Amino acid sequence: MNARCQKLFRTVKNRDGFTLIEMLIVIIILGILAMVIIPQITVSTEDAKVSTLKANLSGVRGTIEVYYAQHNMTYPGVLPDGINAAGTALAFVNQLTQFTDIAGVVSGTKTTTAIYGPYIKNGVLPGNPFVTDPGPPPKNNQVSVAALTTPYDNVTTQRVVITGGNGWAYWPTVGVFFANDGLKTNDVDHFTY
Repeated sequence: MNARCQKLFRTVKNRDGFTLIEMLIVIIILGILAMVIIPQITVSTEDAKVSTLKANLSGVRGTIEVYYAQHNMTYPGVLPDGINAAGTALAFVNQLTQFTDIAGVVSGTKTTTAIYGPYIKNGVLPGNPFVTDPGPPPKNNQVSVAALTTPYDNVTTQRVVITGGNGWAYWPTVGVFFANDGLKTNDVDHFTY
């Protein structure tokens, strides 16, 4: 038995390398595995982005409703924030990320009148995962604020991308917040989420 092992060892030891057939078989198997695995990774990444988009939308919409309830049924951005004009993205973002008084005037710290908020604790709106470059600073200002010209009933069914789609869109008079990236996933427009 020992002689047999030594002969096998000498045979394997004297081989110079793999044959061309062996190499081709390994390459073909690796190619087949790659064709099966890579599309699954791509689909999983897209699904994760959609889930993140929906979660971010839900979170911001919830904070908008809390603000509305605490500020005499007025949505953020409808009134000026004390720095920026009403109906601007900065007024909207400031009123959600800083302390405010009942009229929506912002303050960097909690005072006797600025007792509400901040509704988004880290001071930055969550990003739209489908937008890689939200535009010029400040990066948390990725919201296009639109003047509402249609009745409320049409807003929820006829959302459209606002020119320069840069992440989010917001109609302040009715508190409608939606994705404004102009993209689709599985033939579903992101603004319908």
